[in-house]
Formats: sequence, structure tokens, C-alpha cells
Amino acid sequence: MNRVPLAERMRPTKLEDVLGQDDIIGDGKILTEIVKKKEPVNLIFWGPPGTGKTTLARILAREFNADFIEISAVTAGKKDIEDVVKRAKLNWNLKTRTILFVDEIHRFNKAQQDAFLPHVESGLITLIGATTENPSFEVISPLLSRSRVVVVSPLSKPAILKILEKTCKSEKIKIDDTALDYLAELSGGDARSALGDLELAASLSNKVTKDVVIEAAGKKLPGYDKKGDRHYDTISAFIKSLRGSDVDAALYYLARMVNSGEDPKFIARRMVIFASEDIGLAGNGALSLATACFQAVERVGMPESGLILAHITVALALSKKSRATTDAWFTAIDLARKTMNEPVPTWLRNAPTKLMKDLGFGEGQKWEAGFHLDKSYLPDSIKDTQIWKKP
Repeated sequence: MNRVPLAERMRPTKLEDVLGQDDIIGDGKILTEIVKKKEPVNLIFWGPPGTGKTTLARILAREFNADFIEISAVTAGKKDIEDVVKRAKLNWNLKTRTILFVDEIHRFNKAQQDAFLPHVESGLITLIGATTENPSFEVISPLLSRSRVVVVSPLSKPAILKILEKTCKSEKIKIDDTALDYLAELSGGDARSALGDLELAASLSNKVTKDVVIEAAGKKLPGYDKKGDRHYDTISAFIKSLRGSDVDAALYYLARMVNSGEDPKFIARRMVIFASEDIGLAGNGALSLATACFQAVERVGMPESGLILAHITVALALSKKSRATTDAWFTAIDLARKTMNEPVPTWLRNAPTKLMKDLGFGEGQKWEAGFHLDKSYLPDSIKDTQIWKKP
């Protein structure tokens, strides 16, 4: 009996064997180009479980003939980090590259992430992190700025089917088409989950049918729906339902995410963004509500956080909407980018010396609440530009 799990046995060992990641693998795509150049770079793989993040890290290490060290941020401590650095220094003396793969890197706190910085900067370690969380929020800025973020997409149903078909052929598993289709449906874009279900089903019967799969999978819920909606599709539908003030749809997509095990903090974080982006001044308390929702979800946890998310979902959906501040911000960003070298009007500048005062710096200013001079405060070249447009 083979004690190595099926998912591990079927793990690809070459980039060209990886299925379902056409956005990052192939001619001109980032991972293929990195391998061609034979120069490893620090990477953060961001994507859902079972999409191949660990597999890709192992393949890259093999391509670079590097010493591959794999740790999990869930279980690793300070001593593990110190041991990695010692081993990397030995490798350095032997002119061998060290690639450190940190699974669930978002679980490391700031101090732990900081510990890698000097060794990443010096090139002693090439870091590859894997996370299911948005790196912008969970990985410290200095580490993020020294890494390339690579989005690893949830696998499509056709990709999962190909993996299952290849596995059944390789392992000589008898299975009918309806069972294959159902396994792919259940996976939710997670190849490891699909192979785990297949392995258990194959152990229960000489031929895998849909009924056998149902027995093996138990009460496991299918993916987000039959059309293969995944993580990003569903949060998009949720946000658009809030924007369209459709309370029923917003609650429905929220429930689908919660049922599928979506991180409640991810949902709450998107609601905070929505409160400013789509409601703004039209519902001035929306941002406070959404922020309170995020804080409450952090403190309460599931399943009770579902009630909090539902409460604020209804409030945001029913709120009046305005993109006036959002549009003004984008206009300001674009205008500032084009006019970065325009001087600030002299009368708006500080005048800490007599010479500067004599040159007109700060001219006409008074230290009074609400004091205003009747002229544009913008640089002269854009003084007639209107950025904020009252809704």
C-alpha cells in the first residue's frame, strides 16, 4: 500500500506540467521567464489553497539547483529561523543558492518577517512566500517591496478535470464521467481537495461512481456554485450588489462566502473600502460602521461574526451612494502626477526667515480659524482646475 498521499504523488515536477496557471506560466509569462534567465528572485505566491503554490516553489528550486528549505509559518519559531540562516551561510560558502519557502507567510508576525529582511537584502536567502491572504495587508512593506507578488489563480473546472483524468490513468483508477464531473464540482478550484476526495473514493470501491464520491466526500459543500464561481468572482458579485443597493443579493453572496469558509476579515476589509469608495459623503457614518464591523469580526470570530457581517451588509446596501470623493481622488492623483514639478505658490509657503518674508513667502496669511484668501490655492498653471465636483 502506498502511504504517500495521492496529491503528493501527482505533484508536477516541471513548469510545463503545471495545469491551470496560464497567466504565469508559458512564453513571456513571469515564472517561465524567471527560469529562462536562471536568476531566482524573491516571490510571494498569492492564491487559494490547492492551486499549486508549494509545487511552483519546489519546481523553481529544482530549476536553480538550489538548496530548498521549506517551513510553515504556523509551526516555525525563532529557532527555526536561526537554523535556516545558519544553513544558508554554509550554502553561501559552498556557492550554493538557498531558497526558503515559507508557507502561510501571513501567519508570521512583523518581528518574524523583519528577521528575514537583512538576509533577503544581502542575497543570502531567496525567499518564496505563499499566502491565501492579500499580501498588501499581511506582509510587511519592506519585505513586499523586495519581492514580486505572483497571483496563483483558483483552478478552473476544466483544469481540475484534466488533473483528475491524468491521475486516474496513471493510477489505473476506474471512474465514470459523472463521478469525475462531480469531483471537479466539489473541488472549488482546489486540486489537492479533488485528489483527496478521489483517493478516498477509490479506496471504497473498485469503480468510482458519483454515489461513491458522495459517500467519500460526506457533507462537504460544493464550490461556490455550479458555474465554478470562485473567491474573486463571488466577492465581486457581493460588492456590485452593495453598489446596486440590492440587499437580497448582497446577503446571498455574503452567505455563499461564509458557507465556503471565506475569511470573514477579508469580507469586512472589502466593506471598509466600499464605504469610502461607493458611499463616501452620501452616508457619512458608513466608514465608521464598516471599520467597527472589521474590528468586531477580529474580536468575535465565527460563527457569530456572520451576524455582524450581515448587519453591516444591509446597512451599506441601503445607504445612499456617491462616488464624488472617489472621482475627485482619482482626478487629483492624475493631476498631481502630471504636474509634480509645478511650484507651490509663494504665498502658501512657510516664511521662517526675514529674507523669505521679504520675497513674499506666506504673504497675506493670518493665523485665524477658517482664514481664506480669495484666490486659487493651486499652482498657477492649474489654478482654474476643478477637482471636487459637488454631487
